[in-house]
Amino acid sequence: MLSIIIPARNEADNLEDILQYFLKGLHDIEFEVILVNDFSDDNTLEKSQSVFREHKNFRVVNNQVKGLGGAINLGIRESRGKKISIMMADLSDDINDLRKYNKIMDENKLDAVLGSRFLKESKVTDYPLKKLILNRIFNFFVGIIFMNKFNDYTNAFKIYKSETLKSMSPFISESFNIFLEIPLKIISRNYAYEITNINWYGRKKGKAKFRINELKSKYLFTLIYCFLEKNLLKVRKIK
Repeated sequence: MLSIIIPARNEADNLEDILQYFLKGLHDIEFEVILVNDFSDDNTLEKSQSVFREHKNFRVVNNQVKGLGGAINLGIRESRGKKISIMMADLSDDINDLRKYNKIMDENKLDAVLGSRFLKESKVTDYPLKKLILNRIFNFFVGIIFMNKFNDYTNAFKIYKSETLKSMSPFISESFNIFLEIPLKIISRNYAYEITNINWYGRKKGKAKFRINELKSKYLFTLIYCFLEKNLLKVRKIK
């Protein structure tokens, strides 16, 4: 079974679309959706419970540790599938890419499939130019620091072997930087992974939660933490 974790903060307007997105897009795949309400100020919790009530493979859980990192860690603990994918509630990810992820995992002995929006075959629409430039620069330098060709560390949408992801959790990052921490640990710990192209579409409803000025220090912390861990692992191997 495929488990899909969706952190949601003030995403009431997207809930009915989320339901149809997965029911139609994964009609022939065994899956569960775990929507983690992350201290929403609107009626996300109540509406999600109502919208998903008749669908047993859609579950709603309430985050007890405020922050996106806490929501993801809770979703991982709650997941029941052999594969886990993390997606955002804004439906910016392509359901066909999730199907591709699932197929690659089924056909290969992998711990993860890391999707990139910045490969030649990828399609990105309605991405703010300033954010795109900053994202590309940041990912470029992360690749240099960790000596790896992967170029989209910051996007949430990837898929992991459940056993592998749970063995690494709980993750220490509190916010969006958790999406940097997870693939860096996959790569640094030499897990088996494959890189593939994915598409990305701009949000149609609701407001984006990502605020780069508020997250600079968090991303720096995660980079330093993962870099130190990587080098400590090297020292242990030498000994």
